[in-house]
Amino acid sequence: MRSRGFRRKSRGVLTKEPRHRGLQSLGRLLHKYGDGEKVVVKLDPGTHKGMPHPRYHGRVGIVEERRGRAYVVKITEGGKTRELMIRPEHLTPLKEG
Repeated sequence: MRSRGFRRKSRGVLTKEPRHRGLQSLGRLLHKYGDGEKVVVKLDPGTHKGMPHPRYHGRVGIVEERRGRAYVVKITEGGKTRELMIRPEHLTPLKEG
């Protein structure tokens, strides 16, 4: 019986290059997102708390609200809408253009 855990089949997404290992920049942690702002879900494998499922890596969502340290992000996938609680370490602002 093989493992079918949360991080299975995600070795490429959830590993960092050797030079990028360790703590990330404070700018990404302290960035404030407003309601209605578009963000990209970009997983940081160094931080496990507040990490969404790897299937959402690279998806674009809209910030609905802030709850504690995390943000509620609405992502449309197929015909369904999901609301995910994601910490700012795993979000980046969408660059328009």
